[in-house]
Amino acid sequence: MATRDYVKRGKAPRKPARNTKKQPPKSAFPLKWTLIALALVAGFGYGLYYLATSEPPAEEKVVAPAKPVSKPVKKAEKDIPPKPEEKWTYIEELENKEVVVEANAPEVSSRPYLMQCGAYRSASQADERKAMIAFQGLESHIKTSQGEKGIWYRVVLGPYTMKREAERDRNLLQRSGIEPCAIWYWN
Repeated sequence: MATRDYVKRGKAPRKPARNTKKQPPKSAFPLKWTLIALALVAGFGYGLYYLATSEPPAEEKVVAPAKPVSKPVKKAEKDIPPKPEEKWTYIEELENKEVVVEANAPEVSSRPYLMQCGAYRSASQADERKAMIAFQGLESHIKTSQGEKGIWYRVVLGPYTMKREAERDRNLLQRSGIEPCAIWYWN
């Protein structure tokens, strides 16, 4: 099969334009919708005028059947049932009750805790994390350690005597978007 050179063929001849019917130009102002809107506004205005000028319907008075005339009764003479006696005695029982709560002493570890909030290869990254922690009002330190893969810069907070203190600071950092932070024993 012979190869064809499509580049030398040139452009295809233009197709003749179709004869399309010219549509009448659209009017610039929609007269039909304007008349409908005016009719609705006029009807609404007339309704408000009618409500403002018309008088409300008169209320029909209901005539009650005649009652026999009696003497006015004093409040004390009315038949009021006696005040019910209280069946429950919990109020007196609770007033005289004493509750003793034994609180467990918090566990105090013999070793202090530390919280690590990042380990980085470069000191500049560790300084950035330390600054972010400082903006939260906490003091952190950068410890360098030699690992199998080189020098690591660890951002550390602490020492904490109780783990609860470390968890409080970790929750504060999590709320501000600084995570993950791990709590370990101090080495």
